[in-house]
Amino acid sequence: MELMPQDDQGRLCQRALEALSSGDPQAALPLLERAFKVQDNPALHSYLGYCIAKERGQVRKGRDLCLASLEIEPQNPAHHLNLARVLQIAGQKPEAIAALRKGMESGGSPEIVALLNVLGTRKPPPLRFLSRDNPLNKWIGILLGRVGLR
Repeated sequence: MELMPQDDQGRLCQRALEALSSGDPQAALPLLERAFKVQDNPALHSYLGYCIAKERGQVRKGRDLCLASLEIEPQNPAHHLNLARVLQIAGQKPEAIAALRKGMESGGSPEIVALLNVLGTRKPPPLRFLSRDNPLNKWIGILLGRVGLR
């Protein structure tokens, strides 16, 4: 296997990140895989985990790669963002929101704020003195929603 110079690996990563920022993880995946073969670093783990989960449907492998990057760099908000994206793909919305909130505690980013807005936050229960799970709260909330007052 022929090793590429460090600047070529940096260019691969840069092109992959540009593809991801333009919303094309399919184009970023082979670039990240080539860069990963040359040098192993936490950023590659994180972005590769997201791309694998998004394009190949390998959510468990993607989550494991993102968690591995968080073990090495727990204060990097990009790793939290990629983990949240993987969790969103897996249909684990509450866990994705928790990962995004940890990312905001680590410094945040505009991408994290945008994804938090997309995932949304729940409105407070109609009767705040009762728990959210109370049937009365559920039915009043449904009723208010149908009437258009909520």
